[in-house]
Amino acid sequence: MIARLVGPLTRDKSDTLLLLLAALMVLAPHFGHLPLWTSAMVCATLLWRTVLTLRGSRLPPLWLLLPVALLAMAAVYLNYRTLLGREPGVTMLALLLTLKLLEMHARRDLFVVIFLSFFLLLTNFFYSQSILTALAMVATIVVLLATQVTFQFTGAVPPLAARLKLAGRVFLVAAPLGALLFIAFPRVQGPLWGLPGDANSGKTGMSDTMSPGSMSKLALSDDVAFRVRFTGAVPPQQQMYWRGPVLSHYDGRTWSRIGREQNGGGVQYLRRHLNLRGTAYPYEVTLEPGRRQFLFLLELSALEATRSDANSGFTDELESLVHAQSDARMRYSSVAYPDYTAQANLAPQRMARWLRLPQDYNPRTLAYGAQLQALRAERGDDAALAAALDNFRRNFEYTLEPSLLGRDAVDEFLFDTRKGFCEHYAGAFVYLMRAAGLPARVVNGYQGGELNPVDGFYTVRQSDAHAWTEVWLGAPRGWVRIDPTAAVAPERIRSSLAQALPQAAPFGLQGLSEMSRDRQSWLAQMRFGISAANNAWNQWILDYNPSRQQHFLEELGAAFGDWRLPAALAALGGLVLWWRRRRAERARDPLDDAYLAFCRLLARHGLEKAPHEGPLSLGQRVRQLQVPPGKMAAMTEFLALYSALKYGAPQAPANHLARLNRLLKQSR
Repeated sequence: MIARLVGPLTRDKSDTLLLLLAALMVLAPHFGHLPLWTSAMVCATLLWRTVLTLRGSRLPPLWLLLPVALLAMAAVYLNYRTLLGREPGVTMLALLLTLKLLEMHARRDLFVVIFLSFFLLLTNFFYSQSILTALAMVATIVVLLATQVTFQFTGAVPPLAARLKLAGRVFLVAAPLGALLFIAFPRVQGPLWGLPGDANSGKTGMSDTMSPGSMSKLALSDDVAFRVRFTGAVPPQQQMYWRGPVLSHYDGRTWSRIGREQNGGGVQYLRRHLNLRGTAYPYEVTLEPGRRQFLFLLELSALEATRSDANSGFTDELESLVHAQSDARMRYSSVAYPDYTAQANLAPQRMARWLRLPQDYNPRTLAYGAQLQALRAERGDDAALAAALDNFRRNFEYTLEPSLLGRDAVDEFLFDTRKGFCEHYAGAFVYLMRAAGLPARVVNGYQGGELNPVDGFYTVRQSDAHAWTEVWLGAPRGWVRIDPTAAVAPERIRSSLAQALPQAAPFGLQGLSEMSRDRQSWLAQMRFGISAANNAWNQWILDYNPSRQQHFLEELGAAFGDWRLPAALAALGGLVLWWRRRRAERARDPLDDAYLAFCRLLARHGLEKAPHEGPLSLGQRVRQLQVPPGKMAAMTEFLALYSALKYGAPQAPANHLARLNRLLKQSR
């Protein structure tokens, strides 16, 4: 019944359907960000054009298409309030492409649609630059090339598989030129029209404030925050504290940064108050795109050794600030010394901001702090710290789902609920230390990282977000890192959040969940491989910026200055040419080789074979040559045997080929 409705699938119909398939592959990735009405109109237009093609109906007239196109442009303007920019521009291109499919009357219109499809395909990179997007675009390019090739045939058309194979070869021929242009063509600083749409949308990240629940929300995100490559020794997992914003102000609910303390000496001033010693750990960080203003440095990194693409600096609280907030992927390097003394000789009058507490909040905590202050006076600072940490260790629980807290949040946490995540412990501990008379502050950042054995990079995810504290213990100790979470859940610091708080897997997937945590399982190995591929894509493709291009070309030029690289390239080129020649020789038909040798022999006798001339007609002319009878017999028998082997039997036996070669020798 369907065959009666649509009729036979003629050459024009099949070619047009292939074009519609290519257009759908171009348009489909845009449905996720186009307005809903645009996607609906695009799908309806493609369906309309498909029905017209299958039924062999006439295309709609221009007087109908023109008002539709004008209304579509007006709708774009009403939706965006402009016709300029990325979003309205891509929307108009999508609409114009689909409407053009309804207005194809000449061969020129077909190529307009194909070239417009190529241009619209390129706009996918405005929204996503992932590996999957690139692979999908390559597949679409091959289909578009196959469509373009299809319209070039005037006679019989090869099967679709053959056309796709030809299009794939065309793509592979052009790929080296594209790679050369990518490497050598001058780079533009930053992506065209800003970051791709998927760079920041829907992503969470480290904030410069902290309140109950903020870190636990980040712990649910598996997004990559940054990747780290150590160029020498690697510190233990429990020493991987990636320092970010320092929170010193508390208003009774939220911890936040205070105004930046200016220091006239800059980095040199800060260096005089730092003593870095022990093993050095050089490292390089690739920070993922996101709206952030901090560089996360391994505690404690040498200030003078920190190098970054951004304009960054340090505050007196040892934060690394990016002066111009950046959305781009960022790379920086430094050298860390986990054994350090920080700012041990600060003047006591500068401690006020790290002792300040809001009035009329948390009376029970203030009373507990007074007890610890008395203990400090009697037995010293370490005794007070040990008592507070021992209380956390014995009486508290580490959880992602703590109870809601009221006005006196610290009191309720310390004396009532006793369940919380790292932000609860860090905030309560700093409040308690200030109540005991010790300067203290909260440090936000990340803790740990997962080693990828495939590429050797450590991956730090948003789920590794962490909060810890610093307490100032005076000279000669200065600021000392104290992590109360380590007292409650030491496995969080030694391994990861997943080990400290394993999540319940959905019913039926417990085995997969356990397998994903086993680093030796095939699922974990596949995950590591995908992560390494994404990292390589980010490092060498997306992060190939002007400075990296210049560095690469300089290294390439220096390498070419050494005779060994050009010699190796020349040897490789010669090997490739030899292999191609050998392959071509193996691919030749031995029958044709013998026939070509016979034709060259005739040419030496003054008999040139015409391009249209076959072996039988050529044999009639051979008989007119003035040659000895034995040679004449060999020539005529050669042509007769060649005709029988070439156009008769499907495959020439080896003995017949040998006989043909003997006749060729006798003809000489």
